[in-house]
Amino acid sequence: MCGMTEPKAPKIEFPCDYMIKVIGNAAPDFTEFVVSVVEVHAPGIKESDISVKDSSKGRFASVQLIIRATGEDQLKALFEDLKASGRVHMVL
Repeated sequence: MCGMTEPKAPKIEFPCDYMIKVIGNAAPDFTEFVVSVVEVHAPGIKESDISVKDSSKGRFASVQLIIRATGEDQLKALFEDLKASGRVHMVL
C-alpha cells in the first residue's frame, strides 16, 4: 500500500450543466415546488430539462433537472433550501 493515495472526487469546472435529482412525497404540486426553489438559485430552467417519475406505489416522486451551475456555493445553497422545505427527502 505504500505510495497509494486516496482517490479524489473529480473537480467540477464551473459554469457547467449540472443534473440534480430531488426526491420527496408525491403531491400534485411537488414538481412546481421543486422548480420554484431551483429557479431562485439557477434561473432559466427549460421544460425540456425537467423529468418526473413517480415511485411504483405512487408515494414518492423524483424530479430530475438540468441546471446551469455557477459554483459550489450556489449548489450548496440550493440543496439546503430544498432540504429545509420539509417536503424533500433527498437531493442527489
